[in-house]
Amino acid sequence: MQKAASKKIISVNRKARHNYIVEKTYEAGIELVGTEVKSLRNGSVNLKDSYCIVDNGQIYILNMHISPYENGNIFNRDPIRKRRLLMHKQEILNLYNSVRLKGYSLIPLSIYFSKSKVKIELGFCKGKKIYDKRAEMAAKDAKRQMERAKKQSLSY
Repeated sequence: MQKAASKKIISVNRKARHNYIVEKTYEAGIELVGTEVKSLRNGSVNLKDSYCIVDNGQIYILNMHISPYENGNIFNRDPIRKRRLLMHKQEILNLYNSVRLKGYSLIPLSIYFSKSKVKIELGFCKGKKIYDKRAEMAAKDAKRQMERAKKQSLSY
């Protein structure tokens, strides 16, 4: 029997699900240096404004801020440098064609440890319009009101 892979979530991009409609998710490895991994173990990463691009058959993540490791000296790298993601060539090609033709974006949704490897969850996303956001907020509010009314009616 195969054991389930242990996932330890480091950071989640909460704004991504608010600003985008996530069509499909992908898992990718990320190429890091030692002090960046140590900094990730401390949980000092920010995915808020990050996005992915495909360049020369490689996929990169931009604007992901990994704070410098406090105990690292000359080995610390630039906190917002361009980092390469590790995916199969065919997956990258399919993503590139979809993003280029259909107007979708590749947005990092979360970063986590899978066993001892750092993985990133990418969302194949389409931007939400303002009216989509308003409708979603109205639906959440209506659901909350119904739950509140249900609790009050059960208490009497």
